[in-house]
Amino acid sequence: MESHTPTSKNTTAFFVQAAISFGLALLTTLVAICYLPGDPWPKAFLALATVFLTTSSFTLAKCVRDAQETQYLAARLDQARVDRILAEHNPWQEVA
Repeated sequence: MESHTPTSKNTTAFFVQAAISFGLALLTTLVAICYLPGDPWPKAFLALATVFLTTSSFTLAKCVRDAQETQYLAARLDQARVDRILAEHNPWQEVA
């Protein structure tokens, strides 16, 4: 029987690089908003929009991940059912 466990294709270094680049991009965007010329209200609006975009991105990524995990779980259940049927099947058994 084959093992269908998901394996991580990303290394720790990749995760660290992704986290650092995300943090740096968010920080530089917020700093750039602070240094924009103009009134504080438009700056606050841009900062709030940046935070909302960031949290929405995390939510979307989680939804996509959950959908993929659900697909994977359904595929594993289907495979387990097929394996059980094949294990119980005896082609030489007489039909009653």
